[in-house]
Amino acid sequence: MILHTVKKALSDLMGVQEIPAAVEAQPAVVEEAQKGEQTPDGEGAEKEKAEEGPRQPVMVTDYAAKGFHLDAEITPDKVVAAAQILNRENFFIEAVTGVDWINDQQMEVVYDFNNFSELCRVVVRVRIPRDNPQIPTICKVFSGAEWHERETHDFFGIVFEGHPDLSPLLLPEDADFHPLLKDFKA
Repeated sequence: MILHTVKKALSDLMGVQEIPAAVEAQPAVVEEAQKGEQTPDGEGAEKEKAEEGPRQPVMVTDYAAKGFHLDAEITPDKVVAAAQILNRENFFIEAVTGVDWINDQQMEVVYDFNNFSELCRVVVRVRIPRDNPQIPTICKVFSGAEWHERETHDFFGIVFEGHPDLSPLLLPEDADFHPLLKDFKA
């Protein structure tokens, strides 16, 4: 199955040991926690996090609950290699977007991939410093990422190093702001 091939390749890329089968069974625990009552103060979410256990760099997830099969958290220097692995395994890029983790002073680039041969969705997450949001482009591996990266640059200010054209895609040509940053004021 493609899922295990990609999981192993991304785990090897990140230099992590194979995750024990007991840890991979956790999505069922998470799913049960999600079914529980959520209190207004978010106590149910905290219970879910506690039962989920520590975050593994590459995790098999419950597709029905999360919408993807594999969740990989990698470092910025490995993003092109991860894209090459997914390209080699017949994946295509669905989306690239950002997340502003203002309290952590970090930005996150989120890549969504899907497979041409069988249903296998993979999300790749990369954290970068908020004060220097730079990451290598993957558009030389997936040409379709070019527009996604431009849009992410427009809205979050993330610089994709090596990108051929980060001019505004959806914002005005003279835009010097990034409207999806949490500290943006219109």
